[in-house]
Amino acid sequence: MKIQVDVCIVGGGPAGAFLGYLLARSGRSTVIIERTSGQARQYRGEHINAETEAILSEHSLFDKIETLGILKMKKVEYFNGRDIVKTITPSSGEDHVGIHVPQSHFLDAVVGEARSFPGYQILFNTTVTDLIQDERGFYTGIKAKQNGEEINIKSKLLVGADGRYSTIRKLANICVLEKSHGYDVLWVKIPTPKGWEPTTRMLQVDGHQLALFTQTGGAIQIGWNIEKGSFSSLKKQPLEPFIEPLITSFPELETIVTEHLRSWKDFVCLNVFSSKSKTWVKDGLVIIGDAAHTMTPTGAIGINCAIKDAHVLTPIILDALEKNDTSVTQLKSFEEKRRAEIEHQQHMQIEKEESFLTNFSTIH
Repeated sequence: MKIQVDVCIVGGGPAGAFLGYLLARSGRSTVIIERTSGQARQYRGEHINAETEAILSEHSLFDKIETLGILKMKKVEYFNGRDIVKTITPSSGEDHVGIHVPQSHFLDAVVGEARSFPGYQILFNTTVTDLIQDERGFYTGIKAKQNGEEINIKSKLLVGADGRYSTIRKLANICVLEKSHGYDVLWVKIPTPKGWEPTTRMLQVDGHQLALFTQTGGAIQIGWNIEKGSFSSLKKQPLEPFIEPLITSFPELETIVTEHLRSWKDFVCLNVFSSKSKTWVKDGLVIIGDAAHTMTPTGAIGINCAIKDAHVLTPIILDALEKNDTSVTQLKSFEEKRRAEIEHQQHMQIEKEESFLTNFSTIH
């Protein structure tokens, strides 16, 4: 199979899907390559902030996502045992401190709208095998496989939106510097008990963060920060002492927790690190989101950074295509507009991680 488009986007998560929608809406032929079947994995960054809400509203998408189901967080609470020691409420003029948007709802709305444009395609179960370059060294497409069939895609611009372990970044030989933050996160989900408010709740257990995120559809996602690389040894210990602080602080969860957390197999361990890529652009190629700058779970900002990347990049791509110039010189403004903010946010994540315990030091 051979395909020719203006832009080939590798990665069909929120950043890639949103960018594909924006480009197709602007009349540019676009194909998205997604290695999975399109079914969202269980644990993803799914909390958007007010800035992202405004971006999605600007592009006529937020209402469509909201129709499928979202949940606005009313506050963030910090608990010492069963006592609330700090509360964060919405800023003036806002009605939430974050919105839970299931990734499936986001992608269904965005991809569904994008399919209405004639120049839009999305290929699932498709894996990139190589990048194509011309005699000048410009990236001009990819080679891929879908269910054993070889696919050649020729494009004027290639975008890597394929996450923290980006294939595009690797094949384009873009150097990346990874930073360990000293912890990993164990994720689980349990049903929401009756009367549970749409609130984010924080505990500290032996100096580590334990967070409860209320979610759309009657679920609570719970994240335990654990010492980096410790899960293999932790699994050899009894489970009950590990979940005891959760039940102590929230006795209303005891029955649900004991029913749904029966063994360590119920947990998913996220390898936590951040990263900085040496460059985000090459001739004919751009990387965005976690492919360019992996964020940690702190502050739930990763998805917001990725969506803003797509928002900022779109007019730069449209200008490059109009000028028939996808050189580094033309594309570099994207990195110049975004890198300083991203690196500031990564620095703020470190500060929040280091100062986490101070949230419990004063009664508010």
